[in-house]
Amino acid sequence: MKTIQISIRFLLVLALLAASVLRPATAQECGIASAHALATKAGCEILGAGGNAFDAAVAVAAALAVVEPFASGIGGGGFLLLHRASDHYEVFVDARETAPSGATREFFVDENGKAKQKASLEGPTAAGIPGEPAALDWVARRYGKLPLARSLAPAIRLAEQGFPADARYASASALRADALNSNADAAVSFLDGGKPAAVGFIVVQPQLARTLHMLAEQGGASFYHGAFASKLAQTVKSAGGLWELSDLENYHVIERPPVKFTYRGATITTAPLPSSGGLVLAQSLFILESVEMAGLSATDRAHYAVEAMRRGYHDRARYMGDPDFFAVPAAKLASREYARRRGASIDPARATPSSDLAQGAGAAVEGRDTTHFSIIDGQGNRVAATLSVNGPFGSGYVAGDTGVLLNNHMDDFVLVPGVPNLYKLVGSEANAVAPGKRPLSSMSPTFVEDGRGVLVLGTPGGSRIISMVLEGILDYVDQPQTDLARLVAAPRFHHQYLPDRIEIEPGAFSEPWIEGLKAKGHVVEAGRRKWGNMQAVFLDKKTGRVITASDPRGQSGVLF
Repeated sequence: MKTIQISIRFLLVLALLAASVLRPATAQECGIASAHALATKAGCEILGAGGNAFDAAVAVAAALAVVEPFASGIGGGGFLLLHRASDHYEVFVDARETAPSGATREFFVDENGKAKQKASLEGPTAAGIPGEPAALDWVARRYGKLPLARSLAPAIRLAEQGFPADARYASASALRADALNSNADAAVSFLDGGKPAAVGFIVVQPQLARTLHMLAEQGGASFYHGAFASKLAQTVKSAGGLWELSDLENYHVIERPPVKFTYRGATITTAPLPSSGGLVLAQSLFILESVEMAGLSATDRAHYAVEAMRRGYHDRARYMGDPDFFAVPAAKLASREYARRRGASIDPARATPSSDLAQGAGAAVEGRDTTHFSIIDGQGNRVAATLSVNGPFGSGYVAGDTGVLLNNHMDDFVLVPGVPNLYKLVGSEANAVAPGKRPLSSMSPTFVEDGRGVLVLGTPGGSRIISMVLEGILDYVDQPQTDLARLVAAPRFHHQYLPDRIEIEPGAFSEPWIEGLKAKGHVVEAGRRKWGNMQAVFLDKKTGRVITASDPRGQSGVLF
């Protein structure tokens, strides 16, 4: 009997390991693209059980919380962009974390006025109040066809039975081993006897499975009210965190109208505040709309795109934050007239120095966090969802025996105006920390629709999310034929206003391209490694075929 059990377990390991390596590349019958094959499989299972895209989104999000704990989880939050085919209703589900009541600027700034960066990055003080549990329940009850318990079943199985660590998991656990070892519950949950997990190590999370069971049986409210919430808040507070039970009780999902505009005949539907993505994308694309891009060289097209990014990210730093706390001039920032005025200062032959506007900052950090998935079901319902715990494995703190790994999204606030955060983004009072406030984000789940079809896309990548989505939109709109595999794999460049440089993926661009931009006065620097993990689904209106594509960078295991 023992031999048989060992053989069964060995076969299970082989099967799970194969599933974690084989990921959708260009097309499949199930219209789901996610960062992990087991999460895609979970969503396809729910579609096969009679669920719709919204049920599948719950399943994929919960499964990713299990198999990609370094990127997202029920201790984090995010945004879901939904399109309901029956009435063309579109809504942006804001499940962003909120600052706990003890989160004040005074707490995160020392007596010399300097940011206490560690307090916003590591341990329980770094954690905002999670939004993902509320979002799973919200989407299931309001838009799904199946009970929440059915959609959570695949994730519960993965947490109970375990899954084999892939190269990305192994790399992330090595990167954050010290932080995870500083918390016994985190070490037990994610490491192999205190050591980084090797590829193939079976990650089992029984504590998280119990919490997911609770959500399945009692709904999302059980996370924020009652005995579990009391225990969760007390655990965090006793470890030095800032949470109160009332912070959990007061948390709620917010439905917001998406940012919607047209660009060269395509309708773009994307993220509103507290994501900066929609406004930066709108301004950048409106600037580029006035440029005859088709007749330009590759270098000149990149020059204009960079100058548009520079101006969009500049306004991100100046104006953007939680609209429920700060009067952001969103209508102005999303207007064509404003974009035309901003774009009028672009010199076709020379870079505009960011130093004319503000002092510089250090090099941008690769986005090592966050996850994205895209879904289109057989009825035409669609979901673009970007979820995050911020840094790899978030705060590195698991709240006792709940299995809940906490985020470190307090670092997304501006602790000191003008001082860059983890991703070297600067900001103003609009994004200053305050109790109950949602930090500004770059997550940008997006729909692009024109006569050819519907593109659903998004990506992780920290401050580079917006530029990657921008380049994906430009690729789709400017190319006469849709090549989804090329779109998600295309080489990427980035400019975020400060630091004042174009960052490019190593080995991705030719010397003439680079020298052409340098001749215009741009500083061009290659990053240490490639970035992003774009997930896209395309519905071809002519054929009715659904095509999916997952970024090959995510298959390499070198995102960390």
